Amino acid sequence: MASGGLRIGADVGGTFTDVVVERPNAQDANAGTEYLSTEYLSTKVLTTHEAPERGILAGIEALSTEHDIDLADLEQVIHGTTLATNALIERRGARTALVTTQGFRDVIETRTEGRFEQYDIDIVLPTPLIARCDRFVVPERINARGEELLPFDEAAARQVVDQLVEGGYESVAVGFLHSYRNATNERRFRDIVAAVASDMTVSISAEVSPQMREFERFNTVAANAYVQPLMASYLRRLEAGLRDLGANCPLYLIHSGGGLISVDTAAAFPVRLVESGPAGGAIFAAHLAARHGLDHILSYDMGGTTAKIALIEDHVPQTAKTFEVARTTRFKKGSGMPISIPVIEMIEIGAGGGSIASVDNLGQIRIGPHSAGSEPGPAAYALGGQRATVTDANVKLGRLHPDTFGATSITLDPGLAEEALVRDIGVALGFDARTSAIGVAEMVDENMTNAARVHAVENGKDLADYTMVAFGGGAPLHAARLMDKLGIRELLVPVGAGVGSAIGFLLAPFSYEAVRSFYTSTDDFAVDEAVALLNELADEATTFVRQGTDADLVVERQVSMRYRGQGWEIPVTVPGGPFDLVAADALVTEFTKTYERYFGRAIEGLAVEAVSWAVRVASAAGVPGAVERAPFGDPVIADADRTAHDTATGRDMPTAVVERDILNPGDTVAGPAVIVESQTTTVLSSHHLAVVDGDRSLRIRRQENT
Repeated sequence: MASGGLRIGADVGGTFTDVVVERPNAQDANAGTEYLSTEYLSTKVLTTHEAPERGILAGIEALSTEHDIDLADLEQVIHGTTLATNALIERRGARTALVTTQGFRDVIETRTEGRFEQYDIDIVLPTPLIARCDRFVVPERINARGEELLPFDEAAARQVVDQLVEGGYESVAVGFLHSYRNATNERRFRDIVAAVASDMTVSISAEVSPQMREFERFNTVAANAYVQPLMASYLRRLEAGLRDLGANCPLYLIHSGGGLISVDTAAAFPVRLVESGPAGGAIFAAHLAARHGLDHILSYDMGGTTAKIALIEDHVPQTAKTFEVARTTRFKKGSGMPISIPVIEMIEIGAGGGSIASVDNLGQIRIGPHSAGSEPGPAAYALGGQRATVTDANVKLGRLHPDTFGATSITLDPGLAEEALVRDIGVALGFDARTSAIGVAEMVDENMTNAARVHAVENGKDLADYTMVAFGGGAPLHAARLMDKLGIRELLVPVGAGVGSAIGFLLAPFSYEAVRSFYTSTDDFAVDEAVALLNELADEATTFVRQGTDADLVVERQVSMRYRGQGWEIPVTVPGGPFDLVAADALVTEFTKTYERYFGRAIEGLAVEAVSWAVRVASAAGVPGAVERAPFGDPVIADADRTAHDTATGRDMPTAVVERDILNPGDTVAGPAVIVESQTTTVLSSHHLAVVDGDRSLRIRRQENT
């Protein structure tokens, strides 16, 4: 965290744009933790989809006016956005061409042998991002050792460039065979494009994703090229808008791996922003885990459009080198577009407050994946939305109320929510508005529970030992119910939960992970080549990190390894210090131990292969102060109540309404209750208790567990 002046975190979501100002809190300057000595001022505004920067600027302007902030004093603005993700999902990027090695034009369409529905003879595979008519080839060929087999045909390359110009393409993705070992031909093609059409953006796979496996690499460079003009234009408009407001500080972006990068890097590699907003949420949850001394965390982030679930162990989010965007079949690996970049691993589903509820042909209530978003929004927002949503169900069930909703620009209309629920759910199923709302709420809770179970099973984890951390505007409304369904013992709702991802941006380090494929094996380990590669990757990552900070740096090294004959690898940490034959032997030993942890036993007598290497460089982070965890005591007496649905009893019951701002460390709240604050509401059923810890987080348990 910054040591002095003001910083801003801005998170653009599908429904709301969250803006947070971080400043030292003079009143708490002698508090026992770094978190309490920092004040977070925040607001939520509806996302302006046509020009997302307008929402950010409006939020910043509102906070500066309300709190008398001079924007000239800002040190940094840190931003995360779903703009790149949405462009890929909605297929509204630039007119893009893919140029590849002759004979490999259809790699992104033929895909791999994997099938996400093993026994479906009518399986429909996802449509490639770039159509066949927009894919071009150049005669050239490099082998897996980086040696030239067929010379680069410059005349043919120039003909292709002429076709690109005539076709009016805005952006070009270049992916040649084995360019991760020898990028000469990709760079040569980029030079030809630059000489003929300097306004055409070019992405080469050797820079975007220098990793083996052509299908994943070609998709990644295609995605980068597809969103690059859109993102570059957006980031420049945002920079100009900040200057117009008087904020002349640097603008940084949070990338999918959970670190900060410069605007120039983000504009060149926008595919690294695909999971930037959710990454901030995982950083926020990991920081909370460190403060509370919790080693196993289930991070649950629910906003207006989606819900994200991630696993955090030993205060570090789990990461991966590949993930999928725009899955056509929910939860099915292989049904989306593979992106091979470093990313915080999580599962994301269309289950937010604005997710639309409907009844399918089998008479089942379905939630999402489509969302009412901010335009027109849920019916209860009275902004023109007609479809029933999760928010409308929460209004009908008494969890959300016009008097305590907290969004100054929105006045909830319970009548409109009730009409939408009856029209979209009740008529088809013969339900009244209340029963329809219960059905919608239970379905969205079950969808998120299933997503968490799937994510845990895929990672071989038992969630019974985990603590849930809930944040985002919607998560505290549903988290206690999910805790019950998953059998989790404890739930934390931190201060600032409604804007948790934006706060996470302000907690993130400057970091960059450089990755490159290089094959060697224990038969004849290429130590010298490995040393050279690790040094190159460290230099590359350090260069990107130094664009934003001169702080001390932490270097982490990793290699993906497998037994000979296997198709996929597992990550193994490379020990610190010089890499030599002794270190190589130690690496193989570490692989064996890691393999046993994953699969129960090692395999004797097989050679071990190292396939891809990665170096992550990050600015050093301080250790957050420990939080005093309060005991549960006698419940406070609420000044007000209202009728709300209680999931524990299945009845509508008098429910305490408690203002979170008036609670002090050690205060206990007994359910049924709603704990209200400006940007979210925490719901307790009749068998839940909540206590306020030393950092003012709400810690929630079932009464039998207290």
